[in-house]
Amino acid sequence: MTPKAKYDAIIIGGGHNGLVCAFYLARAGLKVRICERRSIVGGAAVTEEFHPGFRNSVASYTVSLLNPRVIADMKLKEYGLRFLQRPISNFLPTEDGRYLKVGGGLARTQEEFRKFSSKDAARLPDYYNRLEAVADVLRDLSLKTPPNPRGGLKSALAAASQLWPALKGGPALHQDLLDLFTKSARGFLDAWFESDPVKAAFGFDGVVGNFASPDSPGSAYVLLHHVFGEVDGVKGAWAHAVGGMGAITEAMHKACVDAGVEISVDTPVQSLSVEHDGTTGVVLESGEEIGAGRVVSNVNPKLLYGKLAPANALAPEFKKRMEGWRCASGTFRMNVALSELPDFSCLPGKAIAEHHQAGIIIAPTLDYMDRAFTDAKRDGWSKKPIIEMLIPSTVDDSLAPEGAHAASLFCQQFAPELPDGRSWDDEREKAADHIISTVNEYAPNFKASILGRMILSPKDLEDKFGLVGGDIMHGAMSLDQLWAARPALGYGDYRGALKGLYHCGAGAHPGGGVTGLPGRNAAREILRDARKSFSGS
Repeated sequence: MTPKAKYDAIIIGGGHNGLVCAFYLARAGLKVRICERRSIVGGAAVTEEFHPGFRNSVASYTVSLLNPRVIADMKLKEYGLRFLQRPISNFLPTEDGRYLKVGGGLARTQEEFRKFSSKDAARLPDYYNRLEAVADVLRDLSLKTPPNPRGGLKSALAAASQLWPALKGGPALHQDLLDLFTKSARGFLDAWFESDPVKAAFGFDGVVGNFASPDSPGSAYVLLHHVFGEVDGVKGAWAHAVGGMGAITEAMHKACVDAGVEISVDTPVQSLSVEHDGTTGVVLESGEEIGAGRVVSNVNPKLLYGKLAPANALAPEFKKRMEGWRCASGTFRMNVALSELPDFSCLPGKAIAEHHQAGIIIAPTLDYMDRAFTDAKRDGWSKKPIIEMLIPSTVDDSLAPEGAHAASLFCQQFAPELPDGRSWDDEREKAADHIISTVNEYAPNFKASILGRMILSPKDLEDKFGLVGGDIMHGAMSLDQLWAARPALGYGDYRGALKGLYHCGAGAHPGGGVTGLPGRNAAREILRDARKSFSGS
């Protein structure tokens, strides 16, 4: 017998989207409980000590996409959240001993581009303006609930309304939208620039969390997805959260508690309780069954429907869709404790400089990125991996002892499953050594400066954070898994495949990254349904 509903909503998973969703529901008067399997909330956006005296954002590692409305509504800055913008966005060493800096203002970036191509420097303002116009369309779309194709005329009108900002634009915007949603990153960038380092600096965003080549169709959209954010009103900016990414979710945690959310850590959910094709609550791994009017999932759709939902409760066609839900971001994460800063051959110096405070990209050309992917497809991981290094302790000295530094290494391409029966449990140390050696080719003191390291292979990311296949996006950001088809056509409006079940995680629109938008948008739909229920309509 199903227990009487004790809560209006139970949220599975205390990652940032779960916290955001819980806050909005509780603020509206619903009784909400979060069940989180780890001992802390925050999901992949947490700060942890990974070596004695060294703390870092251990998985998610930088800020741009967190939506300003979420920050304002949850009053995160009143709870102590602070951002420090990077002096420049990126620093890219080249294979011929030169380097490229991006950011610090248009004029500075153009000056950097002129080292490689005067033509590219001249084209940069138009590129930024055109990309920003498309990003504005995406910003608007990301705040909306995708239409349900099964909704008839009402859904058709909703789709037209959401697409109107794009439709009312001129031919240039229409073409840019078509290009960015269908082309490869290389195809898109080749139409704008001629210099390999310039294309690499922009093309890197097309492979972040994307187990694909910059030549893969659709990789241009992934590039766009990483530029629609803003920090403190500056569009496209990137920043460090003081205290690491955990400072974001700590502030969210406080906002939720003050709103009345009940948060239970060390409380893994074993399964959904289902009666008559509808959810009635959850069963914990402890055996306790908790009744709830609604169950809200902040976990990967493949985990939700492949493990937590009873298989016999799902329609065969939907079950087939979820079995085919692709999870493969190709990501390998490391955190390293450093005795000194990297001394780059192309820009020597161990004192803190602006290039140490930027995103340091080890991926000098699009060809390099393509080879990294083809290596990983064949061998499991890249002979020359794509690496972005951030050293947040250069702007936030609370993360490391005086004179030392904490760095994150975000690495692509590493297959979620290795060929020939090999296991990441056996390969993780070798892969980590290889990553360090790759950085050492550009900064020869790097390897000797490492005091300790934390390794997160694709398997580790799944085991530690529930990221299926190590996928940081909760599912590939490809055209067949976006907008109204995320996670499936007919279920892109945050309503799940069972009555009373909802999606609020990155496996829902608008997808991955620390945005808070799936949580915010899902809460809006849950409250809309709740009002109908309360009114009896």
